[in-house]
Amino acid sequence: MAIIQFPENMKWGTATASYQIEGATNEGGRGPSIWDTFSATPGRVLNGDSGEIACDSYHRYEEDVAIMKDLGIDFYRFSVAWPRIFPTGTGEVNQEGLNYYHRLVDSLLENGIEPMVTLYHWDLPQALQDKGGWDNRETIDAFVTYSEVMFKEFGSKVKKWITFNEPWCVSFLSNFIGVHAPGNRDLQLAVNIAHHLHVAHGRSVQKFRALGLDGEIGFAPNTTWLEPFSNKQEDIDACRRGVGEFVEWFFDPVFKGSYPQFLVDWYATKGVTVPILDGDMKEIQQPIDFVGINYYTGSVARYKENHGNLDIEEVDMGYEKTDIGWNIYPEGFYNVLTYITEQYGEVPIYITENGSCYNDEPGLDGRVRDDRRTNYLKQHLTALKRSMDSGVNIKGYITWSLLDNFEWAEGYSKRFGIVFVNYRTLERIKKDSFYWYKQTIRNNWFDV
Repeated sequence: MAIIQFPENMKWGTATASYQIEGATNEGGRGPSIWDTFSATPGRVLNGDSGEIACDSYHRYEEDVAIMKDLGIDFYRFSVAWPRIFPTGTGEVNQEGLNYYHRLVDSLLENGIEPMVTLYHWDLPQALQDKGGWDNRETIDAFVTYSEVMFKEFGSKVKKWITFNEPWCVSFLSNFIGVHAPGNRDLQLAVNIAHHLHVAHGRSVQKFRALGLDGEIGFAPNTTWLEPFSNKQEDIDACRRGVGEFVEWFFDPVFKGSYPQFLVDWYATKGVTVPILDGDMKEIQQPIDFVGINYYTGSVARYKENHGNLDIEEVDMGYEKTDIGWNIYPEGFYNVLTYITEQYGEVPIYITENGSCYNDEPGLDGRVRDDRRTNYLKQHLTALKRSMDSGVNIKGYITWSLLDNFEWAEGYSKRFGIVFVNYRTLERIKKDSFYWYKQTIRNNWFDV
C-alpha cells in the first residue's frame, strides 16, 4: 500500500455546465441557444434528447449546493448560459438571468464554496449563429460585451474566471467533425472559428484587466496524449500533429503570440489558412493567471494517409475503456501535463475537468456502486501527484461531473456524475465515488 499525499494548499472541486444541468430553457427570459436548435434537429442527438429539463438545477440549485457542501469542496466550477443574459446575444440585458446566477453565487458563498465561472461552455445564442456564429467577427464583439457585463455584475463575488471551455470542441469537433452544435463539416470554417475564439478570449482578458478587478482569469482547453505506435518518423510526426491540434494550436497564440508553424504548414497542404487580421496576435497574447486543463483519455497512434485532417489513426492496444468507449490512459495525463510545463514554463494549472463515464444504476438497496469510477479517479490523481512531483504547478483539481447530466450528442445515455440523477423523478443519489472523493478531500490523501 502506498499513500498519495497532496500539499496542504491543494484545492478541490467539481464542475458542471449550464446546458447540461439547468433545464428551464424557456423560463426566466432565456433565449434559444445553438444546442436547443441542434437537439431539436432529428438525428443529431441520441433518442432526440435535449437539455429542456436536464437536471432541473435552475430550480434545484439549493439542493445541489447542499450536496456540494456535504462533499466538502473548496470551489465549484459552473458555466453561465449566455442566452440567459442576452437572449439574442446582444441588446438588452435580461435581469432575470442575472438574478438566477446571483442566487446561485450567493448560495455557494454562504456555504463556504468559491465559485469558478466559465463564460462560454458551448451554448451560443442562436440569434448570433443565424448571423454566422463564431465565423462572424461580430460575435467576438458580442462576447466581449457579455463578458464585461458579467465582470461588472459579479466581480466583487467571483474571483476565478474562465473565458472558454474546450475551444477545440467549439471549433474542430463542432465545425469540422460536426458531431456537436452547430454540426458543420468544414476544416477552413473550424480554423476560422478557433482563431476568432482566441481573439475573443484575448479581448475579454483585456477587458477584465481594464476593470481592475480582484481575481484571476484563464481559459480551459481540452487535452489528450498520443503515443507513437513506433519510432518511425512518420508516426512521431503524426502524434505531434495530433497532440498539437489540442495543445500548441490553443496554447502558442496565448503564450507565444503565434501559431505553431508545423501545423500552419500542415493545414496549408489542405488549402487552409488562418484568418489573422492586423493586431489579432497581440490581442490574443494577453498574460493570464492560470490555465484550466481538461483531460479524459489518450491513445497510441500512427500515421495513416488521408485519415482525417491530420493523417493519423489511433491503434486499439487493448486498454480498458469507460462506458463511452474512451481509453483509460492515466499515463497520458502525466505526459501532457509535463509536456505543457516543458513548453510553456511553470504556468499555474487547475485541472478543470477529469472524470469518467460509467452507467451504474442504484441497486435494490438504493446504493450506486461505481467502483470503476473510483478506480479511475485514483489512477488519475496518482498521475496528477506524479506530475506535481515532477515540477508541474498544480493549484487544484476539479472532477467532472457533480451530476449525471445531458451528455451532448449522447443525450442521457452516458453518466459522468459522482451523483446519480433519476431523469424521471430528478432524485439525486450520492454514488460510492462521491463518498470516496469526500474522504480524499477531507484527508488530502488516499491509498493505492
